[in-house]
Amino acid sequence: MKTKNLFKLILLPFLIFPTSFNFAQDNLEVFNKVSSDWKTDFTKHSVDFSEFMGGGPQRDGIPAIDNPQFESIKDAKDWLNFESPVISIEINGTAKAYPLAILIWHEIINDKIGVTPISITFCPLCYSTSVFKRIVDGKETTFGTSGLLRNSNLVMYDRLTESLWQEFIGEAIIGKMTGTKLTLIPSQIISFEQFEKNYPDGTVLSRETGFTRYYGQNPYIGYDNINSKPFLYRGKIDKRLPPNEKILAIEFDGNYKAYPYSITEKMKIINDDFVGNPVLILHLIGAGSALETKDISKSRNVGTTGAFSRIVDGKILIFKYDNLKVIDEQTKSVWSITGKAIEGKLKGTQLKKLLHGDYFSFAWFAFRPETILYQ
Repeated sequence: MKTKNLFKLILLPFLIFPTSFNFAQDNLEVFNKVSSDWKTDFTKHSVDFSEFMGGGPQRDGIPAIDNPQFESIKDAKDWLNFESPVISIEINGTAKAYPLAILIWHEIINDKIGVTPISITFCPLCYSTSVFKRIVDGKETTFGTSGLLRNSNLVMYDRLTESLWQEFIGEAIIGKMTGTKLTLIPSQIISFEQFEKNYPDGTVLSRETGFTRYYGQNPYIGYDNINSKPFLYRGKIDKRLPPNEKILAIEFDGNYKAYPYSITEKMKIINDDFVGNPVLILHLIGAGSALETKDISKSRNVGTTGAFSRIVDGKILIFKYDNLKVIDEQTKSVWSITGKAIEGKLKGTQLKKLLHGDYFSFAWFAFRPETILYQ
């Protein structure tokens, strides 16, 4: 994909809305250019204002979805294909799928699963997704897009205190809530087909969003390419990996480890131990890329990853990939990409899901430079 074509498409969202490509100085100029009526307490901040830049659209120019509608898996088949990437979330037996084909145009969805208020986020420039409890200062609130970036990553704001939050780490970096962290909820990018197989009674975010967008089309053509360069990023590049190589990353008690796709795609299964925790890393055929071709449904299959504890009933299991199946050596049970035993002695058992994510390496290293790299 030629660079000029990439940037022609990557700028498409910015042509729809008023733009503001500006780097912050030592004052509030960049913040005022994306919005003139901030109620944020700018006297409190944990990062320098010079690290911010306008991402293109004004505040809320990329609109969050505040009243999401859902449809059945059967109805979603009218527009999603088997490999369509979705963010899968399951809370207390209720499962929902959020297609990246929609999130790529909105970046934030404010929803509720059962009694749990959540925000689902996707920053295409970093390929970062997160699910947070949208509780700020003890109260339920919603999040919107600020129009700002830091390290190429989405900066959100909460509508209660208008503090600014770094999407990548879920932490407030400017305003009343500076230093506060949101509670993360485990999630996983899987294919639409995998969601149907694992959660047949689940529901899917509908295209009836109240907005008119090209759902199913990717405005960042060619960005999911190991040879691409980060967009709207001016930080240091960690030379351990190409900046746009994707990784799966995990965290335990402030310790971080990253598993490069170039390794996980080949190995399929990694039985690892990280700071005393037996870890299972999976990377199987599954989801297509959301950031390769214009038509997301025609993108290449980049696979589905997962991270789980290998401890079941106090015993550490060892897993292998055999005849296209994930099998534990101790009981010969067969496991799904979501960490659930679907055949064998342990059928019905769910491995503990670990907080993890898939990211472009440049972004992960920008926020977590101390990360250990699996080799």
